[in-house]
Amino acid sequence: MKKLRSIGNKIAPIVFILILLIIWEFIVSVGGIEKYILPAPTDVIKVLIKDFRTMIPHISATLYEGMVGFLIAIVLSIILAVIMDMVPLIKRALYPVLVISQTIPTVALAPLFIIWFGFGALPKIIVVVIVCFFPIVISIVDGLEGVDKDLINHFKLMGASKLNVFLHLKLPYGMINFFSGMRIAATYSIMGAVIGEWLGGDKGLGVYMTRARSAYALDKMFASIVIIVAISMGIFLLVSFMEKVFTPWNDKKLSMKK
Repeated sequence: MKKLRSIGNKIAPIVFILILLIIWEFIVSVGGIEKYILPAPTDVIKVLIKDFRTMIPHISATLYEGMVGFLIAIVLSIILAVIMDMVPLIKRALYPVLVISQTIPTVALAPLFIIWFGFGALPKIIVVVIVCFFPIVISIVDGLEGVDKDLINHFKLMGASKLNVFLHLKLPYGMINFFSGMRIAATYSIMGAVIGEWLGGDKGLGVYMTRARSAYALDKMFASIVIIVAISMGIFLLVSFMEKVFTPWNDKKLSMKK
């Protein structure tokens, strides 16, 4: 029964998406809606097959910007989270600033980065770092703070130093939250790169979409969206796989609950 339920949970969203696509195709075909208003799913598939080679340089540029920014955000998040955990004063000073920083729209910052750093990859990477940084650093900080105080006191009673408490207790505990934050950031990374590309550049899916929009080629815009979703889901699944590899204790805990 558990296996059937698990298979059903995986198939249900696929079936639902297929039903939506069939309804979409039917409405466009029967309603006689023009492609420049709403293309049918089959039109989007045709564009993906026909223009995929043309899109490869744009996909590569967006993937490069998204992944580099994502990796930089991870490194910076880990460093800052560890400092905030080690020095409570820094945490009290920076935590509200980090929260406030997320109220600034990314679309408002992206043009400034283009003015300051030009139309190359750097401003897009900075946008990705800003978008991905917050969920990762906050997840790590909350994970490190959420360690059971009794366990910390037990370690100290056993003569463990502050570094040993961090390495052998806090770090493994915080890893679970770290990967949770990474999963959220993974879905933002490509989106952040595309936002930067919308505002200027010569390569990238955002640039491709801007050109398609100017030509009222909505089928190409939808094709770009499909690729963005596919890449974002690929990064999300990669992070989920890494979580299972690096936090096997969490996987065992979940299976015991089931």
